[in-house]
Amino acid sequence: MRVLVTQEIDPIGLQILADAGLEVDVRAGPRPIDRAVLLDRVGGCVGLVPMPTDRIDAAVLDAGPLRVVAQHAVGFDNLDLAAARARGVICTNTPGVLTDATADLAMALLLAASRRVVEGDRLVRRGEFEGWRPTMLRGLDLRGGVLGIVGMGRIGRATAERAQAFGMTLVHHRGDPQELPSLPVGLDELLGMADVVSLHFPLRPETRGLIGAAAFSAMNSTAVLVNTSRGPVVDDSALAEALRPGQIAAAGLDVYAHGPQVEPALLALDNVILAPHLGSATRGTRRKMAELAARNMVAALGGDVPPNRIA
Repeated sequence: MRVLVTQEIDPIGLQILADAGLEVDVRAGPRPIDRAVLLDRVGGCVGLVPMPTDRIDAAVLDAGPLRVVAQHAVGFDNLDLAAARARGVICTNTPGVLTDATADLAMALLLAASRRVVEGDRLVRRGEFEGWRPTMLRGLDLRGGVLGIVGMGRIGRATAERAQAFGMTLVHHRGDPQELPSLPVGLDELLGMADVVSLHFPLRPETRGLIGAAAFSAMNSTAVLVNTSRGPVVDDSALAEALRPGQIAAAGLDVYAHGPQVEPALLALDNVILAPHLGSATRGTRRKMAELAARNMVAALGGDVPPNRIA
């Protein structure tokens, strides 16, 4: 039985697949797999380990005798689950293992954007740092500031826990804070009261473009937006329009509305930090993701219930 892995993953995942007696076809290369290559190489495969950059639709599912699609990510808006169910193809993902890594990055973006670290780095590299000034690159005070979490799930809670250590007050929209002292509020109320708005909710039809021009109008002029969830939940063009005149102060982004392409207007702005989808990019986390995707695959092909079935 052959399994296609669309990009190189941690060796532990490949070893688990090989130890189960599977023939593993790993597509090498620094870029996401080309659509035509995917359709060609999935032929004859019973299993597929795709990345979130791969669109897995009816055409892909019909290109081979697929039985299992084991997504190497927690998000799965790239998978056509209805088409998979119609064909009896099992789909899985890798939740839980990337919670801390993604929350760490959300906090890194929050800190860097709030304290204008990247702007300062650029200033120094341009040779424009001429000494300390009382009014130079003043940023946001975190202690006593309000963090608004939109989507209080696993990653949202982990981000909130980290912000607590900086003395921030918590409010949230959607989700369960569990033991955290977070006040539930409506979205408009959250946007109006938060010093930092951090997004942690999935991409669905009703959340696509949810954070757009109206949302930015509701935010404070000193507010910071952080997005480590899914790119299309933010209207990047509207974000650029809000950042350029200082309608909001700054943003830290790890994902993009049309990723990997970045809104050109954002590239020209100093008050936005642009990361290349690094949310889960730690050695330990990517190892756990590869291991979990492989174990999902082996269990499903072996007739057992995979640990993280989504379809």
